[in-house]
Amino acid sequence: MAFKELYTFTIDEEKEVEKSHTRTSKKTGEKTTVTKKVKEKVPIEVKIKRPSRRELEDAELEYSVEMSRCVKKGILTKAMLYKKYSDTGGVFSESDAEDYGKLFKEVLNLQNEYVRLDSTDKDKRTEKQTKRLEEIKDELSAAKRQMVEVESSMHTLFDHTADIKAQNRLILWYTLMLTHIQREDDDEPVPYFVGEDFEQKIEDYYAKEEESDDFYLEVIKKITTVLAFWFFNQASTPEEFNALIEQMEKGEL
Repeated sequence: MAFKELYTFTIDEEKEVEKSHTRTSKKTGEKTTVTKKVKEKVPIEVKIKRPSRRELEDAELEYSVEMSRCVKKGILTKAMLYKKYSDTGGVFSESDAEDYGKLFKEVLNLQNEYVRLDSTDKDKRTEKQTKRLEEIKDELSAAKRQMVEVESSMHTLFDHTADIKAQNRLILWYTLMLTHIQREDDDEPVPYFVGEDFEQKIEDYYAKEEESDDFYLEVIKKITTVLAFWFFNQASTPEEFNALIEQMEKGEL
């Protein structure tokens, strides 16, 4: 299956290379080649793969599994937390809790629909699909504004819900499964995180976290930023990603 890119950027990696130079003796004319190791920066292309339909399904499954795992551990979902505060006479009524649950489900469904449509080749999209993508952006924007208004008073509490933990797990899944690198001598992109599946790649992720070399830190920072923009439907083309990254670097986001 052809590698379809979502976004590509370049980061310099410090590498030890052998450099040789030849000197000629003025007296004898004899040539001597001297080789020594030096450190230099080598540009590496970092590529985020556009997920296939199968990968999207696997990612959604990971989200559901993590959500279930959290709930079994006693971690409340946003809807459960909302209802708990309404039942105990907090600032939310029972109807507020029900409305919030519906709103959260709507946002999740819209995000999943957007990701599925966006995974199709741009050149192969029908006019109806292209129009629907724009509609979803508008619908998501409106729904998220409503959620922000509701959550603003309970922001710190919502940060520790099962939903947020499952969402973070999902973005980690995309990060580990979709990140590839391509060096000058590579014929095609190769996975950056080593392993046959998500669980194996997590072990490599932890190992890289412990080493925390400059190249890894730059890669993980930009990858998670780009994937967050993509996941929350703020960008899906290189131009959109570049514009958002520029805004972020200027402190405008």
